[in-house]
Amino acid sequence: MAIHILGIRHHGPGSARNVKAFLEANKPDIVLVEGPPEADEILSMATDTELKPPVAILCYQPDAPQHSSFYPFADFSPEWQAILYAKRNNIHVRFMDLPVCNLFPLRRPNPEEPSQDLSGKGSDTVNNVSEETTTEEEEQGITIQIKKDPVTYLAEAAGYDDGEKWWEHMFEHRIGNEEVFEAINEAMGTLRELLPEKEDRIEQAREAHMRKMIRQAEREMFQNIVVICGAWHAPALINMPSQKQDNDILKGLSKVKIDCTWIPWTYNRLSYTSGYGAGVFSPGWYEHVWQHPEDDGTLWMAKVAKLFRQKQMDTSVAHVIEAVRLAESLASLRQLPKAGLDELNEATLSVLCNGESILLSLVNRELVISDRLGQVPDTIPKPPLQVDIEKTQKRLRLPATADWKDYTLDLRKENDLERSILLHRLRLLNINWGQASASSGKGTFKEQWRLQWQPEFSIEIIEKGTYGNTTEEAAATFVEEQSAQATSLKVVCSLLEESIPAELPKAVEALIKQINTLAAASGDVIQLMEVVPGLVSVTRYGNVRKTDAELVSGIATSMITRICISLPAACTGIDDESATNLVGLLATLNDSVSLLQNEEVSRQWQQTLTTVAENNNTAAIIAGYATRLLADYKILEGEALVKAFYYAMSTASVPAAAAAWLEGFLKGSGTLLLLDNDIWNIVHQWIGQLEEESFTQVLPLLRRSVAEFTPAERRKLGEKAKTGNVTTIRARETDIDEERAMKGIPVILQLLGHNNN
Repeated sequence: MAIHILGIRHHGPGSARNVKAFLEANKPDIVLVEGPPEADEILSMATDTELKPPVAILCYQPDAPQHSSFYPFADFSPEWQAILYAKRNNIHVRFMDLPVCNLFPLRRPNPEEPSQDLSGKGSDTVNNVSEETTTEEEEQGITIQIKKDPVTYLAEAAGYDDGEKWWEHMFEHRIGNEEVFEAINEAMGTLRELLPEKEDRIEQAREAHMRKMIRQAEREMFQNIVVICGAWHAPALINMPSQKQDNDILKGLSKVKIDCTWIPWTYNRLSYTSGYGAGVFSPGWYEHVWQHPEDDGTLWMAKVAKLFRQKQMDTSVAHVIEAVRLAESLASLRQLPKAGLDELNEATLSVLCNGESILLSLVNRELVISDRLGQVPDTIPKPPLQVDIEKTQKRLRLPATADWKDYTLDLRKENDLERSILLHRLRLLNINWGQASASSGKGTFKEQWRLQWQPEFSIEIIEKGTYGNTTEEAAATFVEEQSAQATSLKVVCSLLEESIPAELPKAVEALIKQINTLAAASGDVIQLMEVVPGLVSVTRYGNVRKTDAELVSGIATSMITRICISLPAACTGIDDESATNLVGLLATLNDSVSLLQNEEVSRQWQQTLTTVAENNNTAAIIAGYATRLLADYKILEGEALVKAFYYAMSTASVPAAAAAWLEGFLKGSGTLLLLDNDIWNIVHQWIGQLEEESFTQVLPLLRRSVAEFTPAERRKLGEKAKTGNVTTIRARETDIDEERAMKGIPVILQLLGHNNN
């Protein structure tokens, strides 16, 4: 009986090549692979022609899908090659890691604590197992924890300063497997003897279960057993303790129910940058090394040149030749057997990018990492919600891709409208496949979306599948549940704003009832002012999306009525910060009232502004802004406006209060001073009559008011101030000669084409 322990690096093309060659040479009768035993039943699908890596095994708790773990595979993963060899040659293959049903409780001692492990293999790879050393700074008495990759010791002994590069040059780029596994096992065994071993309950349990699976294969009389495991674990499987010791370690482990399936994965999620614990720096480059092990850099540089040409950048064959020569020269200078990714990147930067690092980042994103997305067969069991989403994606021609793809949707077109509805429903379910970006305006006939599919959406789909079998049913049920649990009016209004474009009539009805209930019980005018603009914007969807927005409009109208009743009192007895915040709410609410185009609501709002502006106890900045809005509505003009201004800005007023009133009056309106000479003259005269001490006090506040104007407005105001032209202020009514004006009416009518009779 022979047992072969092959220590590998997960997702290493050299390790995958060596494993494949070893299996073909030794022809085992069983292969044990580090992975979740619960997934043994779905291993038969590995040879399905429609299952195209990168893919991952998803393990999750059916009753709590947020507790999950992924086990990704690429073509260049040693475990994947071992599985393919076994299935194609009709020999036994099993996963031998600690079952996920035991692993989840170990990683999550508290059952209530959510846990989602996106890394799958965690610290299995040789470059992820770390040693913690403690150094003492005697002078300061500070303890520093230093984490060091054990492989770094081997790299340093070989003259490398980077363990990752050493491993690549020694194993991933090596052609031929001259006793490579014996060398790895010996090196890892020495490291485990020399480095202080930590008490890690999970790692001990995992290795104990791996040994248990090896013993089980022996009892089943398999004569040629091959074990594929992370290099760090290899010595622990070669030098086995007694069976009793392993049984004691595994005794009493808790269990949970686990389901498994295949899902598509991406190279981006296979990289370190995604946070994947067993990831690699360059999955796209590793795929190239796997497919073209003999390439001297020429094929890689051809890919780079093709990418640059697709981006409309001039790249010739001469560029490729010179870049390959430079990479080979760099490898020779560094005493390397062949050019690696570092040498090729440096050559690309110098020859093809002309030293522009931004172009090299394009190569890194598109080729070194790559945006490749795997594929799984339709025959793989899927939850009904996922089936509905995939069918809808196919019908609407919205493919799930790993790279960003932008869509501009015209809601007047049936297909684009259905696309928008799907994306809004998925967002309500927290499946953020689409990110809405700037468009021609919210509620108009156009929407801008950027789509990128992420593998972890599979978890969200499984979790939300409990709410319904279709996106419409699941989104409606989920929103209704959120609405019933919400106690904040702002939360419910936000849900309503998102539900209207998702075309969920039942959910909208439930939300409207909840809003009515919460609004009736709410006496907080600030909270009402915060939610009204969102409700008013919802009413704009009526024409485009063919939805009835009258109910929403009615709620918004009733809320504005409540606001009009409570607002005057809310504007008194508040500090400066609260007053400034309230001015911002007044501005957005005023825009909403204008958008509603309801005559009765506008009348109520203008009456409220008049009450706020005339109340002596109103915060100065709010009174000033309310006066400005009344001037915009032409309710205050001429002498009335002049009187209101001078009353607020009189010398009897505290300078700070006067300046705050002026700040509110001029809020965001530098154009008002430029075009309205009466207002300009009023402000100019008031500043001119201030005493030096008062001017010094109000100057900072004046500067703050003017700072809100645009640079162009400030420049023009400065030019206007230079002229020093100040005219006497007169009431506008006395400037009109009615008798003379009447003589011009017949001429105007004639110009407009009307008969003078």
